[in-house]
Amino acid sequence: MRAPLLRQRDEPLSASFLELFFDLAFVLALRQLSGVLLSDATVAGALHTILLLLPLWWVWVVTTWFSDWYARTNRSVRALLVGSTLGVILMSAAVPYVEEGQAVLFAGIYVAVHVVRSGFAALALRGHPLRMRPLRFFVWFSTSGVLWLVGAFWAVARIPTWVAALALDYSGPLLGWWTPRLGRARPEELQLRGGHLTERYQQIFIIALGELLFSAGLVYSRTDKDLCHSVAFLVVFAATVLIGLSYVTPAGKYLGAAIEKRGLPWFGTLTGDLHLIMIAGVLASSAAAEAVIAHPTEQGSAAAIAITVAGPALFLTGRVLLSATIYRRLSWPRLSGLLAILVAAVTAHWLPLIGVSVTTTGVLLVVAVVENRPTQPQPTGT
Repeated sequence: MRAPLLRQRDEPLSASFLELFFDLAFVLALRQLSGVLLSDATVAGALHTILLLLPLWWVWVVTTWFSDWYARTNRSVRALLVGSTLGVILMSAAVPYVEEGQAVLFAGIYVAVHVVRSGFAALALRGHPLRMRPLRFFVWFSTSGVLWLVGAFWAVARIPTWVAALALDYSGPLLGWWTPRLGRARPEELQLRGGHLTERYQQIFIIALGELLFSAGLVYSRTDKDLCHSVAFLVVFAATVLIGLSYVTPAGKYLGAAIEKRGLPWFGTLTGDLHLIMIAGVLASSAAAEAVIAHPTEQGSAAAIAITVAGPALFLTGRVLLSATIYRRLSWPRLSGLLAILVAAVTAHWLPLIGVSVTTTGVLLVVAVVENRPTQPQPTGT
């Protein structure tokens, strides 16, 4: 059965203008999150940053699915994409002030984006077999929305209720979005196009790298631009380039084909979770860049060293796991690089911040050179 709302088979795999426009909102989101992490570079501060990052990322993931399932030329779909963009901007504006009275804005917008979008799709697809898909999403996000709003209004219970809400939201794909009386979704209902999904992952990763460059350039503009500050900036720039190269080669070329060959909805979700780990690494690198460029010759505190090391380490962790999902084997150069960074973290207390950054960047350079050899295997099939 055809429906004006649904994507047609002949639609291009490339992202639409409004999808790219939606991604731009995450420049602000990542900037705000890196500021939150830098202002409280402790374990508690890192956990607080993760608590805010996860719902923002889930908005991006579900919006990407939405744009993959529904027609890009449909006016209602385009309006919902614009609304999702506004929602991310409003959530991002509230990020630094969640503990100062703006938790309701953050959680309320999050719930509204999911519930309004899925509710509209369920109404628009009345009488169509695929109506059950948005209906399951509507029930699921309405249920978790109660927890989000309870935590927003009740500060004492905010952390446990939001953690429970995130657990519920992220378990949806694992449980097939099981809903009373509707059961689990069939795999074909949740099928995603590998080419489109791969392009969207690459685009949001570029946005994350762009935010890292923006942060580095902004803090460098406020320095005297002497030799030490300039070298620190160039080291951060080199690390950004190396992270980008390590992301896209070689497994980035085969991700779409792997998603298509596996043909399993959970595989697309898994690759999204691994991208979250890598983007969290870029986010930590962005926060570290501000400290390294502003105070390159100072001996870093434990917190400053931790986020400087955590950025590349998180990226390599996600990248190792991404290669494993595609090739079904470990990337030993990246795994060795990860271990080298962790070992370097032990001795980093005797180094200035620029020394720590040079060490991690050197490891990324070695990994990029080794992994860029033209002798990589093709991804496995089903």
